[in-house]
Amino acid sequence: MGNRESEDFGQRLKTVREMRELSQAELAEKARLQPSAVSHFETGTRKPSFDNLRRLADALKVTTDYLLGRVDEPTAVTAGADAHFRDYELLSDRNRDVGDQMIQTLKQRAPK
Repeated sequence: MGNRESEDFGQRLKTVREMRELSQAELAEKARLQPSAVSHFETGTRKPSFDNLRRLADALKVTTDYLLGRVDEPTAVTAGADAHFRDYELLSDRNRDVGDQMIQTLKQRAPK
């Protein structure tokens, strides 16, 4: 991440942490990190490893793409959704219907 990306990441991390009404220490505990690490990530003085990025995203219930500034919606995805769409396009109409039904069932089962 360049300097601009670090600032964007830190700001997004802080913004979503505050939206979730978590202190830095609470987020650190949820993500199994040191509170000082969260502080360094928010200020841009340090960059998270891939594993820590994933932990932060999971703890905040957002995508890594959102934290990295690749998408503007906290739960939006880029590459994964694109891959699924490409696979969907290859299915027969009947199998698309089955896939749509499965997605609706999973969506209904998801916690709100």
